[in-house]
Amino acid sequence: MQNKNMTNTRKLVVTAMLSSIATVLMLFEIPLPFVAPPFYKMDFSEIPVLIGAFSLGPLSGVIIEAIKVLLNLIINGTTTGGVGELANFLIGCSFVVPAALIYKYKKTKVGAIISMAVGTVAMAVLGVIINAYLMIPIYSQFMPLEQIIQMGKDIVPFIKDTLTFCIFCVAPFNFIKGVLISTITTFIYKPLSRVIHPKS
Repeated sequence: MQNKNMTNTRKLVVTAMLSSIATVLMLFEIPLPFVAPPFYKMDFSEIPVLIGAFSLGPLSGVIIEAIKVLLNLIINGTTTGGVGELANFLIGCSFVVPAALIYKYKKTKVGAIISMAVGTVAMAVLGVIINAYLMIPIYSQFMPLEQIIQMGKDIVPFIKDTLTFCIFCVAPFNFIKGVLISTITTFIYKPLSRVIHPKS
């Protein structure tokens, strides 16, 4: 019973710590203007979320993701009526959850690489669907849809509608993000996992 309480306490502490780190990382956003319009900004906050999901399970990853977004909303407020924050949560989960589910049953280096590769592809594909049919229609209340499409067309000339915008701007953006996050996580996860699970 005592060991279980200690495990639960450690889990809460790790969740809080990783959520805090993710919140800080979310403050530092980088646009990728050669891929997507400047209102799409990349951050590295998914790294601690993914580490938490690998260490504590997929549900913990979702919880850390949610806490990160809520804390950022409280600290910075929103300029998009919460649309950007909702997108960050949904897209983050589309990466972290598939990766963590695979890693849960194949906890090897190869398993980690496969899981992050699947997570990256899932984020790119689901990002198209989520943006095309949910996020952009909502965001068009703040910025005219024609302007959004034109901003994409300035980067990729044959973009003509919301779906092609998402395929040629959003998908590459999320793919690049997934590759960068996966690469960094590959190098830092093992040392950090020894701190999170000192007896493992």
